[in-house]
Amino acid sequence: MHDWVVWCKSQKGAEEICSFELSGKEIFCNYDATKSKEKKEKKNGSKKKAHRGQSVRYRSWWKQGNIKMAVSEDHASCWVHKDLTVTTKQIQALLTAARASGGKDECQVRLTGIEREYWMGTEIGRLGGYGFRGTVTAGDRSNQTGGKMGAGYVNLRKQRKRQQKKVGREEEGSSSNRPELAAFVLALRGTPVTKSMLHLCDNQVLLKAVKRLVGEGGKATLVGAPDADILLDAIEELRKRTTAGAATFLVKVKAHRGESANEEADIQADNAISGKDVPTEWHDRTNRAVFTWQEPRRKGGTVSYEDR
Repeated sequence: MHDWVVWCKSQKGAEEICSFELSGKEIFCNYDATKSKEKKEKKNGSKKKAHRGQSVRYRSWWKQGNIKMAVSEDHASCWVHKDLTVTTKQIQALLTAARASGGKDECQVRLTGIEREYWMGTEIGRLGGYGFRGTVTAGDRSNQTGGKMGAGYVNLRKQRKRQQKKVGREEEGSSSNRPELAAFVLALRGTPVTKSMLHLCDNQVLLKAVKRLVGEGGKATLVGAPDADILLDAIEELRKRTTAGAATFLVKVKAHRGESANEEADIQADNAISGKDVPTEWHDRTNRAVFTWQEPRRKGGTVSYEDR
């Protein structure tokens, strides 16, 4: 059998020979003797900065669906059977993957071949999300230090169909609920009103907020709602979908567990805050009272006061 590939730590300088080396050939290795020397000097107490290798998956990542990347100090090596022909293009693709330095791994759904078994066994797959006949969307929020809020959504089947926006009114305080509602509204706007929709979110507050406004009665009111401006837009979009006869389903999924749509929505929400050309919506102030105070900060013998 020649159809095997071994991806392992670099064996340069190792005395023992692995079994696959006897019938295989090394198609590339990103081992660098100079950088390896720096690593040894670091272990011996040298102050020189040692080289850090490529990004790799966390140990036992498949048990929890963790797609975050850890930085490895080891060097990668790739082996194939000696009779197997490998093109330069294929080797370059492997090198690119080995030298990846991103904070998260790619999370792409492929429902063909052996990967289908994996994706159909995930939370969304077990819930029937990948077989849903309508539009499947996912939304997420980003709430960073300093009060900045961002929202983003993606379409699971049309990866290019995505949107992100900054969420305003941070002067009155920020929360994770406000941008989560905004992401839901963006998904509603991006989905045709005649198509059934399955929206995935990782915040249970969104489900409770929408459920409270379904039906009639004294509780179906926006009076006193902290995010009434966004909820009003959500209600209007849902009204259009109900009139057109389209169903809308909201499902909560676990956050940061390798679900493709949820992870991509999280990236879009982060980009909403960092992006310079991303527009801001829902920034109208209310009549709520906002209090500020000053806290002393001592630096270099000088005391200054900062607004909080």
